[in-house]
Amino acid sequence: MQDRYFSSDPAQRSAARELYLSVKDLPLICPHGHVDPQLFADPDYQFGSPVDLLIIPDHYIFRMLYSQGFSLDELGIAPLQAGAETPDHRVIWQRVCDNWHLFRATPTGIWLRDELADVFGIEL
Repeated sequence: MQDRYFSSDPAQRSAARELYLSVKDLPLICPHGHVDPQLFADPDYQFGSPVDLLIIPDHYIFRMLYSQGFSLDELGIAPLQAGAETPDHRVIWQRVCDNWHLFRATPTGIWLRDELADVFGIEL
């Protein structure tokens, strides 16, 4: 639903739609990305799990969960100490899902919903 963030004013909505249509198929170039640029440059790049792609590199997500009492270790963020267990990415993903309500009505929540819907076809 490409109009979901546009003004309800018909003139503004029309102008916004026109601008959007002129750029919607252009690549997103952003110096503030949360994705390893190698993902785009290397066709054989392996990013691992969804946690590697969407959670660990996105400071907005892990900071929200950190603010609710989760340690960075629990979110797979802190460097592992020698001999420490590798965090279970299913557990990290479950933490995000269990706390999904924290992202409601936030820019991060909107971005995540758009990513899931537009990139992966997952409607929430």
